[in-house]
Amino acid sequence: MASPSRRAVIVVCDSLRADLIRPDTAPTLADLGAGATNYVGCRGVFPSVTRVTSASIATGCHPGRHGLLGNTMVLDEGAGLVCLSVARPEFRERMRKATGRTLLAPTLAERLAGHGGSIVMSNVSAGAAYFQDPDGFGYVYHSAGSFGPGLVPLPASEQLPIEKGEAGDATMTARFCDEVLRERRPPLGVLWLSEPDYTGHKSPLGSPTHLAALRAADACVKRVLDTLEELGGDTLLLVCSDHGMETTARTIQVDDLLIGAGLKAGPDSSDLVTAPNGTATLIYRARDAKASVEELRRFLESQDWVDRIFTGPALAEVRIPTEGPVAAAVSLRTENRPNEFGIWGYGDIAADLDGRDFTGFGQHGGLGPNEQRPFLFVRGPGYGDGVAVETPVSHVNIAPTVLGHLDLPWDGMDGTPLPAAP
Repeated sequence: MASPSRRAVIVVCDSLRADLIRPDTAPTLADLGAGATNYVGCRGVFPSVTRVTSASIATGCHPGRHGLLGNTMVLDEGAGLVCLSVARPEFRERMRKATGRTLLAPTLAERLAGHGGSIVMSNVSAGAAYFQDPDGFGYVYHSAGSFGPGLVPLPASEQLPIEKGEAGDATMTARFCDEVLRERRPPLGVLWLSEPDYTGHKSPLGSPTHLAALRAADACVKRVLDTLEELGGDTLLLVCSDHGMETTARTIQVDDLLIGAGLKAGPDSSDLVTAPNGTATLIYRARDAKASVEELRRFLESQDWVDRIFTGPALAEVRIPTEGPVAAAVSLRTENRPNEFGIWGYGDIAADLDGRDFTGFGQHGGLGPNEQRPFLFVRGPGYGDGVAVETPVSHVNIAPTVLGHLDLPWDGMDGTPLPAAP
């Protein structure tokens, strides 16, 4: 049983780069980072995208262990390999039908089901929200549909009818503070803000619009901090981002290039299927594909938009399964130059499923130095010394830290509890 006097709260500011937290841009977060344990060695998972990171936070495992491999992912639903968006509310059930299950590792919600439970409120994609608890052990609130234990839909009066962006985040945060923190008081509460990601994908990084979104996220964090201060108690607070961002340079039509090189039969063929993930892409290969993995690798090595390639046993370096249909994982080229607002870092991206144009705006997904700069602040029993910890950690350390605080085991996880300041 979880310690009845203890609870944990996780707040995620989507896409907030650590270097953008300054007293003039995010005063609350800057103060928190100065007084909490600041894990400056924190890096993202790969692909560095929200849906994968959500599953890694929930399970304490890398994608090769939990099985969710991107914001887009390739499944075989009976007619060959096909790329699907994990964002869609229905993806969870399509994955279950195609593979027999959702995540391959238990979530925090599952582990806490008999110990007081968990409540998640999220304003990012439905996929990112639902993969916090895909099998319905706790409560998940999202604008696409909110569910209780057993995936039972909640009544209309309990839904979360908000839009992405500053206003929706503020409404959700107010409800989280009143309902989750003050009234229901579960052992674990998770609040996942859409900003500054929502604005960063459609505005230049560091622009007045982007900085306004950052300040809005900061205000939401302040409301949570003020509420916890009012309530007192042994609360472990973890405030973080899931990844950073690079400014989009070029958009690469990867499928067209594979077809032009004679490696892929056509636009809708299932021999080689790409799963675009911003500044990363995973390429899946059917068993009967004519192109070999070695031919694919030689082609990728010839491309100026490619930075790092992982095939065969090397897939394990980025925690992607080495057994299965993934033939190659690619992190696209990045370059260290500033945009018009002085924010460093550009990267090429793989064209997404919806054909959106991100040129000059923020994107992420790969191993670039700026998209791999999330922040992680921890305050509570055993933490909060105002010390910067350079030990390499990632989002897989969050779940075991929560469970350790609640006096529960974290067996079977890739991560271990975050080290306290030395």
